Amino acid sequence: MMALYWNGRPATLQDLAVPALRNDGHFTTFQLRERAVLGLDLHLQRLDEASRALFGIGLDPDRVRASLRAAVVETGVRDATVRITVVPSALDAQVPLGLLVALSPPAEPGVGPLRLRSFVFQRDTPTIKHVGTFAQFQRQRLAREAGADDALFVDGQGEVVEGSVWNLGLWDGVTVAWPQADALRGTRERLLQAGLAALGVPQAVRPVMLAELDSGMAAFTCNARGQQLIGDVDGRALTVDPGLLALLDRALGTQPRTVVA
Repeated sequence: MMALYWNGRPATLQDLAVPALRNDGHFTTFQLRERAVLGLDLHLQRLDEASRALFGIGLDPDRVRASLRAAVVETGVRDATVRITVVPSALDAQVPLGLLVALSPPAEPGVGPLRLRSFVFQRDTPTIKHVGTFAQFQRQRLAREAGADDALFVDGQGEVVEGSVWNLGLWDGVTVAWPQADALRGTRERLLQAGLAALGVPQAVRPVMLAELDSGMAAFTCNARGQQLIGDVDGRALTVDPGLLALLDRALGTQPRTVVA
């Protein structure tokens, strides 16, 4: 069951016309657990920075908090997947940016290592989480048609960029390496980086080549749903290390949660 709130109140069909019919805007997604959010400040920062970059207008974080709180309180939910979308508001000049809060059932990462198929592809305006997602989901579909679970994007030189809707990290048993290519820097990635630093785990941000993804390396995906191990890429098996997921969970445990209602 999904609940939609527009600018702090239940959305009407008229409210939804612009976000549904015009492919212009940006968003953030996170999991609500017991009415608390991991890394809420990072999501608010993302929405404000993207609004400034795309529309030249900042987005007051207090307005976002109030809209989120209204949706959570009125629906009574405690656990949910939350997506907050920001679009130009064509119907109200006094409120130039429309705010759509969507609450849907909570989600968890998949079980078992992922099989990935690589594609030479880089998203347009990759550093912003914008709503132009057709191309990445098309490649995800092509990966699944080829027998894989998801798509991994690399540039023309074979440098790893990101996944369809996730970032990834590599693990050699000592250091976590993060690809440095131009990509959307996810909030989960930033939380893990902060948490691993708090645990004293060495990290590096560097070019990661597709050829590195083999049995000598373990790797994982990370996004709003959580973390998942990568089992193979283009048929080449990677090391599957269950202890890596436990390490990432410990890292996240160092990061603050914010109660929203």
